[in-house]
Amino acid sequence: MSETRYKIVFDGTLLPGVEKSTAQLNLAELFKSDTAAVERLFSGQPVELKRDLSQADAQRYLQALTNAGIDARVEPEHTLELSLDKVTPAPRPASTSESPYAPPQATVGEAIPQYSTLNVFSFDGRIGRLRYLAWTLVLTVVMLAVVAIGTFFGILTAAVLNSSLLTIMGIIAGVVVFIGFIVVSIQISVQRLHDLGWSGWLWLLNFVPLVGSIFPLVLMVSPGTNVANRYGAPPPPNTKAVKVLSWMWVVLIALLIVAMVAGGLSSLEDRYSETSYSESYDSSYSDEDAEPADAAEAAAPAVESEQE
Repeated sequence: MSETRYKIVFDGTLLPGVEKSTAQLNLAELFKSDTAAVERLFSGQPVELKRDLSQADAQRYLQALTNAGIDARVEPEHTLELSLDKVTPAPRPASTSESPYAPPQATVGEAIPQYSTLNVFSFDGRIGRLRYLAWTLVLTVVMLAVVAIGTFFGILTAAVLNSSLLTIMGIIAGVVVFIGFIVVSIQISVQRLHDLGWSGWLWLLNFVPLVGSIFPLVLMVSPGTNVANRYGAPPPPNTKAVKVLSWMWVVLIALLIVAMVAGGLSSLEDRYSETSYSESYDSSYSDEDAEPADAAEAAAPAVESEQE
């Protein structure tokens, strides 16, 4: 059984006839402290001036405080008794590799995967710039191949069977396939918008004049976020096939731009050549008309001289 310990408690009460300023000075001298620190003890709230004292020490401190004019009191400290007989051993952790002193862990919310799942035929998920170019190139090539094959079989069927029903069915099938390609293209663009942290409804900007011509370029060059956003985890790293296809698309776009510029320059050159030729032709034609007139004028004086 441990010995009872005591504490000195003071609640700002003074002995009769003692001034507050005098008590503060006496208490500051007793505790070897300044007056400003002692003033906080007179707030009216119980303050423990000294703790963990034996009964004899507590009475000695109380007598010193009484001489200073402080009406303090001695109270026993409540000790916590521990009985080892009733202690139940804690269960051992399931894994011995985990430290028993580690803080408790809890699963908060839903665990976010490191990378998002790729799915071309979905409006959910995210894709980066290179994967956007690669998927767009594959979709374009497949669409051109399907259109070419469908056109070939359509012409062959019309030439051999000469059936209007088959022609109508072929047209309907072509329209359905074309709509399917358009939907997949929109899904790819929406996933690219998600990678930028933007809403998929911004795809409608393609129908805005002038903005629609720049918007696909924005999707090609704008970098996405490397961390999870409100549309999910970032896309997985690009594979070699994605890198090759994306660069092929870039080269194809560059060739198309060069071809368009060359075609425009060639058209301007042809137009300039036609203009120059028409101007030279007009000038030569006017010279030919002027020569007979000059000859007639030259012959007129000679005739007049003969008549004279």
